[in-house]
Amino acid sequence: MTPLLRWFASNARDLPWRRTRDPYAIWVSEVMLQQTQVKTVIPYFERWMRELPDVAALASTREERVLKLWEGLGYYRRARNLQRAAREIVTRHGGKFPRDFESILALPGVGRYSAGAIASIAFNQPAPILDGNVTRVLTRLFAIRRSPRLKPVQAQLWSLAAALVAHAAARRSQVSVESLPADFSITSRASALNQSLMELGALVCTPREPECGACPLETHCVARRLGVVRRIPSAAPRPATVPKRFVAIVAECDGQVFVRRRPDDGVNGGLWEFPNFALGSTRRAAWEFVAKQVLRGEVQARRPWLTVRHSITRYRIRVDAVRVAAKVNLAHDGEKWVRRGRLPELPFTAAHAKIRDALLADRD
Repeated sequence: MTPLLRWFASNARDLPWRRTRDPYAIWVSEVMLQQTQVKTVIPYFERWMRELPDVAALASTREERVLKLWEGLGYYRRARNLQRAAREIVTRHGGKFPRDFESILALPGVGRYSAGAIASIAFNQPAPILDGNVTRVLTRLFAIRRSPRLKPVQAQLWSLAAALVAHAAARRSQVSVESLPADFSITSRASALNQSLMELGALVCTPREPECGACPLETHCVARRLGVVRRIPSAAPRPATVPKRFVAIVAECDGQVFVRRRPDDGVNGGLWEFPNFALGSTRRAAWEFVAKQVLRGEVQARRPWLTVRHSITRYRIRVDAVRVAAKVNLAHDGEKWVRRGRLPELPFTAAHAKIRDALLADRD
């Protein structure tokens, strides 16, 4: 693995979470990076660390603020689990991030991969990791043709990852990192090995058009030798897309806008949105009836206004926003009227955040 570590020392991207060994910062970055691109995560990570720089700050802040800082990253359960885990660290570990793998793994929302990443990167422990990038590297390196989604293949990959990081940790020599910024903390071999596998998958051993000629492991790669790199890993069939259509009602009254908070125990729990309903197979919406039912008062001046499209996993969502003027401004539990200029203070679901932003941009 020495060629890989040398490659990493010369080619690693300068990412903000690589300039520290703080387990809290590494944990936050790993959770944010789940199913999200690095370029998207960087500004979120930097803003989060400015406002919530440590476990104590995260544990003590309001949940709504946590969700607001997460707004746009999706999969909001991740943010809520971060706060749950932070509070557990405060109560069970005296506010200090646990060092051993099993204690890290026991935290709410932390899985085997995240625990391994934190233990190895922050504490240089020989804990294996296995994300999409590492899976791709290992399946090609060892020419594993069966689907990595299969349990036996998963077990094989975890075993290989464990063997590699253990081998790296047992080596006494250090990797030169003279070409990297002085504040990079990657000289520890277990940490560097895991990060280098992830980086290789992100930059060289990519899903499409891998740059095998630039790969430090080219001479060791069985898939390269057999000419089957592009057929590995075995791709799972894509699930069929499912269209969903909603109508959202943007109701205004005396400079205020009506919004609802989603139940805590449901999808996107704790986030705000405009009242809405699913059309299902109905092609025409009796919007006036629905608006009256939702707002429990008279509405007037229908205003067809905006269509928002949004994708979540296999769902293709269309939201048609109808803007109405309400005569009353009643509200019940989980609902409220908010001054238009204060809407940015609330965390909104992704599709409804687009509606909110369009509303704020419309000076009419």
